[in-house]
Amino acid sequence: MKVTVFSTLAFERPFLEQANAGRHELLFLEASLNAITAALAQGSEAVCVFAPDDVSAPILEQLHAHGVRYVVVRAAGTDNVDLPAAHRLGLRVANVPEYSPYSIAEHAVLLILALCRHLRRASQQLRANDFRLDELIGFDLHGKTVGILGVGRIGGVVARILHGFGCQLLGVDVQPNPDLTAQFGLRYVTLPELCAQADIISVHTPLTAQTQHLIDDQALGQMKPGVLLVNTGRGGVLDTEAALRALDSGQLGYLGLDVYEHEKGLFFGNHSKDQLRDATYARLLTYPNVFLTGHQAYLTREALTNIADAAVASLDAWGLGQPAPHQL
Repeated sequence: MKVTVFSTLAFERPFLEQANAGRHELLFLEASLNAITAALAQGSEAVCVFAPDDVSAPILEQLHAHGVRYVVVRAAGTDNVDLPAAHRLGLRVANVPEYSPYSIAEHAVLLILALCRHLRRASQQLRANDFRLDELIGFDLHGKTVGILGVGRIGGVVARILHGFGCQLLGVDVQPNPDLTAQFGLRYVTLPELCAQADIISVHTPLTAQTQHLIDDQALGQMKPGVLLVNTGRGGVLDTEAALRALDSGQLGYLGLDVYEHEKGLFFGNHSKDQLRDATYARLLTYPNVFLTGHQAYLTREALTNIADAAVASLDAWGLGQPAPHQL
């Protein structure tokens, strides 16, 4: 089938082409999907979308009018897709729920280590030929209590890794996994209990109406003073303005983010020649105890290969008149 691939990043195209192996006609576009660009999908049976794309009800109606019948999301998160509207229009939607939990989990641990050992400040000092150690005193992970918010595939790998560091593990999840308790001693608690007990908190929950700004002023106020917080889940789970207030007061000691609630239109593009108009993001950059990466936790060869393979597998199934492996 003919497929319009929106928000194509140059590095992912070879992975998609290799997975496709010429079976489908892929039209790669750098442009993201929105009300203006939806017309570019005319003549395609399917679209392949990513995090920056607007797949809301009005856009889905446009796509349907242009002949699109299938939507494959080359990511796990589908909070940018209006699934009820898609179902109402008869559009089939599939995602890639699991591509490499190791890539995200390892990046979360990377952020934790970078923060607890002040690697950002250390790098800046070395570049300035400043070899003093006075401001670089960190802390051991061994013996610390780590709270994992969202203990699914990714959170489970985080638990496995941090158990190896000798951490005590707490978890919050709607579906507790007894295997993690048996293997790594992870203890499931309520969110207030996790906040009160954890020295480090790693966020891996999806973004839903229930988890929007789950980490707000109240949750931050329940945390230990000086807590280290990392979010590699979804940006909207954290109220960024509340996090800034907690950083200013010292309640939040360290913050590591690979996702940002206002990242749409900012991440995945080159804005080096543009004026930064996001005052909230600009403030985040000023804190020495904040470490930011631009939604790159998934960015490993293994994950990109798995994403491409799964996306094309959905197209293959639809082309044969069958449900996709991960149809929603």
